[in-house]
Amino acid sequence: MKTAVYYNNNDIRIEERPRPVIKEGEILVRVKASGICGTDVMEWYRIKKAPRILGHEIAGQIAETKSERYKIGQRVFVSHHVPCNECKYCLEDNHTACEALHKGNYDPGGYSEFVRVPKANVDIGTYILPENVSYEEGAMIEPLACAVRGQRTIGVKKGQVVLILGCGVSGLLNILLAKLKGARVYATDIDKYRLNKAKEFGTDKVINAKEQLAVKAGRVIICTGASSAAGQAFNCIDRKGIIQFFAIPNKNIEIPVEDFWRNEITITSTYGAAPVDLKEALRLIKDKKINVKDMITHILPLEEIQKGFKIVLDAKDSLKVVLNP
Repeated sequence: MKTAVYYNNNDIRIEERPRPVIKEGEILVRVKASGICGTDVMEWYRIKKAPRILGHEIAGQIAETKSERYKIGQRVFVSHHVPCNECKYCLEDNHTACEALHKGNYDPGGYSEFVRVPKANVDIGTYILPENVSYEEGAMIEPLACAVRGQRTIGVKKGQVVLILGCGVSGLLNILLAKLKGARVYATDIDKYRLNKAKEFGTDKVINAKEQLAVKAGRVIICTGASSAAGQAFNCIDRKGIIQFFAIPNKNIEIPVEDFWRNEITITSTYGAAPVDLKEALRLIKDKKINVKDMITHILPLEEIQKGFKIVLDAKDSLKVVLNP
């Protein structure tokens, strides 16, 4: 089968690999759509384990099955990370801290024609796609679920002022979710295209990140890896507010300790999604509560993955890039 093997951001090679062989309780999925995640182009993070086959936002069709749960031909979304549901973290509703979630994955990765889905992922992380959800929309379930989880953990709700720093895909997903909850949403970016997209997706006010941000928000969600965003977040957070790092910079940040202490600011991060968040994301897409379809600006064949990475890295006139292996 064809795979796209990551060596670095500028060296992704189409290579032939054996089709995975499934075992009892597993399924083989023919990948129909595989999204390029912003974390996939974080070279400082990904290159540590190169060469490897990336891709963790997939939807596809079951090609083979040794599980009684699913049949050949069914359209599915498959989560790459699943918790054990038994450890202390899972029992405390902290599934994304579960060791099993951090170690498990499907084989080899979503940038390939087929993936073998381990039994744990079959049992906990495989979801039938409704007929009104396309494969491309299915590939958006995981990134939306990450936003669902992020806002769930910091309690975004009606009437709050929420500031979103960065209007890429993760920023737009957070904008749509916060608006759905009834919050007043401000959003920043330095790119005119993305600021216009934030307007299209219903942001109450957009602000160029190069300008002075005269905002006091109860929740600030950082959806950009730009180091300057952390400083802006501290300048804009209200007393007793929460700053959430949805995206992270590639170096340590400074915390203004006096403001942190006197204003009782909470600083937190969010990683991944739990099964409850994936189910909610699928429901929101199925019920057309969150419009992910219009975020998909590019659909490319697997052979053009290098072009896809460049589009994501350039971040110009593009949002989500999806590959069709």
